Amino acid sequence: MVLVKLAISSLYNRRASVFLTLLTIAISVMLLLSIERVRVDAKSSFSNTISGTDLIVGARTGDIQLLLSSVFRIGHANNGVSWQSYQYIKQQRGVKWSIPLSLGDSHKGQAVLGTSADYFQHYKFAKKQPLSFSQGRPFQHLNEVVLGAQVAKSLGYSLGDSIIISHGMGNTSFHHHDDNPFTVVGVLNATGTPVDKTLHIPLAAIEQIHSTNHTSHEHEHEHEHEHEHEHEHEHEKPTDLIGNPKQITAFLIGFDSPLYTLQVRRNINQFKDEALLAIMPGVTLRELWEMLTIVEKILLLFSIVVVLVSLLGMLTTLLANLNQRRRELAILRSVGARPWHLFALISIESLLTTFLGCLAGCGLFYLLMALASGYLQSHAGITTTITMLSSYELMLIGAIMAAGFIVGLIPASRAYFYSLSDGMSIKI
Repeated sequence: MVLVKLAISSLYNRRASVFLTLLTIAISVMLLLSIERVRVDAKSSFSNTISGTDLIVGARTGDIQLLLSSVFRIGHANNGVSWQSYQYIKQQRGVKWSIPLSLGDSHKGQAVLGTSADYFQHYKFAKKQPLSFSQGRPFQHLNEVVLGAQVAKSLGYSLGDSIIISHGMGNTSFHHHDDNPFTVVGVLNATGTPVDKTLHIPLAAIEQIHSTNHTSHEHEHEHEHEHEHEHEHEHEKPTDLIGNPKQITAFLIGFDSPLYTLQVRRNINQFKDEALLAIMPGVTLRELWEMLTIVEKILLLFSIVVVLVSLLGMLTTLLANLNQRRRELAILRSVGARPWHLFALISIESLLTTFLGCLAGCGLFYLLMALASGYLQSHAGITTTITMLSSYELMLIGAIMAAGFIVGLIPASRAYFYSLSDGMSIKI
């Protein structure tokens, strides 16, 4: 206890240099914990890009290709799903809801998705979080569009603006549908998922803008029909917004019970009328993440380098201070301190510095997570969890403490031999 009190007094007398060392360790611990937490939460959020959906069904391709094209809007499906097959499958036993998806159009490089009003009710992300509106409402007419948060922000659109949809994905557009402009009626809150970069229009509007036989009379009739139902119950399916398309890109399915998932999936993959593929998004997302393990390794390497740099900084500070403390050590020897006492004193000082640095680093970590959680969710799609440190994170803290103690043995050993050779005749 005497050595501990002496170590605390010694650290306090050198508080300026100790504070800088402590701050360096605290920042490294904060970065290490933050990188580890973001790594874990990024993996979890990646797996939850789409949540609460039991199956994704599309034309028979690869599992990852179907996932990328239907959820991430990366690439495009070679074939579609016939409307008859969709109608048949969605009526199967256990199907609670289904959402048709039609892709292939774009607006200034952003994907356009044709879907039903059920999309805004049943599509969920992260930990089953529903979509919500920052402005406006879901579409109710064929010529209305709902924008993702990033589309509205990057292109500067607001409610009431007019938008022209183009045929073709990405920045390559083969034809502009100038005769069918869409009016912005809603803007979704940021989700950090591909939804933010998507324009949502009624499924029937996809067929309308591509149809060559659509007359102005039919359009007026549809518009009158929509106006009649504008104030109907909000959860009633607006069939006039779905239409009867020839085919769709893919569709999402939710079941009353998980027991139906595997059975229906097997039936779809063996569907005789059409070559279809049904995937479980959670499983396929994990497979995709395994292909990106290099990212995890880079993050872990970066964390280790940060900690090593901070510990080397502490070692440098301790060695620099040690040479200035040779007279102090000699005085301690003169009042009865043995060499091993001085060895223990320096070791305790390094251990206390590391401990206080880890403690401060944990505090900075929680502060950073509290401040950055909203930004990470809206801009990177990473849902951070502010919880107690996990066993692995505590193990990392323990490893830093052990490394700090080992690093402190170097100046402690030098102090031990200084005290033997210097005695009271130290030369300055």
